[in-house]
Amino acid sequence: MSVKYIPKHFYTTCFMMKFSSILFILFYLFSFQICAFESDNKENKPDNFLQKGTASWYGPGFDGRLTSSRERFDQTKLTAAHRTLPFGTIVEVTNLENDRTVEVEINDRGPYAGNRIIDLSKAAAEEIDLLGKGLAEVQIVLIKAGGEIPKDLNQPTYTLQIGEYNLTSYANKFADSVGEGVRIEQEFGTNPERTIYLIYYGNYTRIDSARSDLKRLEERGFDGFLKQVD
Repeated sequence: MSVKYIPKHFYTTCFMMKFSSILFILFYLFSFQICAFESDNKENKPDNFLQKGTASWYGPGFDGRLTSSRERFDQTKLTAAHRTLPFGTIVEVTNLENDRTVEVEINDRGPYAGNRIIDLSKAAAEEIDLLGKGLAEVQIVLIKAGGEIPKDLNQPTYTLQIGEYNLTSYANKFADSVGEGVRIEQEFGTNPERTIYLIYYGNYTRIDSARSDLKRLEERGFDGFLKQVD
């Protein structure tokens, strides 16, 4: 029985073919994962996507107070507070827990408590079923710009915390004594009956401006501290 001679390069060729096949499979799987990831991103982030994060709401006890845009706050209107979006900007807010949406106009500054990204009026919060829980993860989409949209909506901003109260009446009385530039926010706890009302002053992108205003407030007899909001 004769044994045929098999050249060495035959084994090398077979090895290279198997190695190439493995590389092709790995490349295919990797490419599929990238496409799936990009598809998910496109699905969750439309072209006019602005932000995703935690939303809160405010209403009772704040009716009639001046907002940062100098409009009177009306909890029955579809408005919201945002730290950097221009006043007059219209956005669509989607509650990611139930897919309910509402369009609101930005007419105030904030929120500053709990690293939230938007503070809705009572009417707007009701539209997306936010009242009971107080907080929810939302997605913000631009409908109409009220001015130049900042490139980085998540840039660090600063405010001054100058008070904390358990009752709305006390918080409003203190805020009135401070005057223009003040804002009251609700800090929701596990027990709704123990809601805390935090008093903030100003909205800054420069820390030196915040420190200058803090010094002026201290000269007027108001104690407080600088707070960075990311």
